[in-house]
Amino acid sequence: MAERKAFLLRIDPELWSGIERLAQAELRSVNGQIEYLLRDALARRGVPAPAASRKPRKE
Repeated sequence: MAERKAFLLRIDPELWSGIERLAQAELRSVNGQIEYLLRDALARRGVPAPAASRKPRKE
């Protein structure tokens, strides 16, 4: 799996709360939801983004 870049994000508490609610509704982590939203925003603007990498599930 590709290495992830860690960074600090300062965000309005109300925006954070909205992202948390959306993440819960879509069964994602907040981090996963933010990444999804960023990829969607890039795609809408026609900017190619690498495919999302996924961890293999252990059975």
